[in-house]
Amino acid sequence: MSQAADASRRSAALRQPPLWLLVLVTFSGTLAMHMFVPALPVAAADLHAGVGAMQMTISLYIVGLAVGQLIYGPLSDCFGRRPTLLAGLALYTAAGLGAALAPGAGSLIAARLLQALGGCAGLALGRAIVRDTAGSEDAVRRLALLNLMTMAGPALAPMIGSTLSTMLGWRSIFLVLVTLGAVNLLSVWRLLPETGRPSGRLSTRSLLQDYRHLLRSPVFLGFAVGGGCTTTAIYAFIAVAPFLFVHELHRPLHEVGIYLGLLMVGMAAGNVLTGRLISRVTMERLIIGASLLVLVSSLAFFAATLLGLLTVPVAVGTMSLLTLGAGMSSPPALTKAISIDPRLTGSAAGLYGFIQMTVGALFTALTASGPDPALAAALVLSLGAVIAQIAFAFAIHRQRA
Repeated sequence: MSQAADASRRSAALRQPPLWLLVLVTFSGTLAMHMFVPALPVAAADLHAGVGAMQMTISLYIVGLAVGQLIYGPLSDCFGRRPTLLAGLALYTAAGLGAALAPGAGSLIAARLLQALGGCAGLALGRAIVRDTAGSEDAVRRLALLNLMTMAGPALAPMIGSTLSTMLGWRSIFLVLVTLGAVNLLSVWRLLPETGRPSGRLSTRSLLQDYRHLLRSPVFLGFAVGGGCTTTAIYAFIAVAPFLFVHELHRPLHEVGIYLGLLMVGMAAGNVLTGRLISRVTMERLIIGASLLVLVSSLAFFAATLLGLLTVPVAVGTMSLLTLGAGMSSPPALTKAISIDPRLTGSAAGLYGFIQMTVGALFTALTASGPDPALAAALVLSLGAVIAQIAFAFAIHRQRA
């Protein structure tokens, strides 16, 4: 990166937005994705809808969350981060209210899709704003916390959603999300400065050219695919966790949330280690070493499953080591990926998020298609770890060439 670009980022750092605000807007999208899951049976009975229709409120949400990030990145490069984020948060809030008031399954599905299209603004633009306002090492530290919030959603949201649904009914979940959206909208309006350099130019041709440029970059693709395989791949394990712990390991259902919470402790520890190590080792070494930990832990989980040696400590221990490695590798990988071209930071962040969510959805689908969910999850995680190692090594090699 040029000295002029570095100077620009140091200047922007003087007007960094509050990190807690970026955490909130980043957290909102993933929180809403999983918060509604425990309430599906109750909502289905209340709306006289089938199980398939209710599952559409989740699957279409994931689609919207992935595809929407492809849109917000280029829009923010053209019009600026602040107005684009405000528009996304306004849509997220309005759609949440529509979901809370939905009279039937069809309107609820539509509202959920719009909610996802609004909520993914924070996922894409929170990362871009961090890169706008921080140098490389500081960006890694700040992105580490944002990554933790993105991954914390699947672990914390079901517990929150279950409590709200039991005490106040399923519609209360969306009222809480509406409140969160309104708080975010007001906070961004008052506290977030413009951090990008809006070009004022947007066309389908230029948008396709931007994405073509990024997709033709082996460095970007390597870091993006590797980052997806070491982070959202854990969704494969989260999807089978109730089956594994309750049916195979004979633990009560309420313990599942505790075990998933422990995985987030591993992710948090990885983020803390990243912040401490980034000034001592190169990002490349940190990425390779952390992804190697992901590979070793996933293979250990696979071996224990295959040999019938899986216990609660083994499952939680190996998966906690995996999330530790994910927490260490993802922030520097993301920083590398969205630094390919300073002109396309927003587009790169959006495309990175799309790839990340697509990997998570694909790995979850592959796990669900297997006859033995636990073994399928072990295979998927091991495959993802191998792909991540190859992708990272390839990206680093091409970067040095």
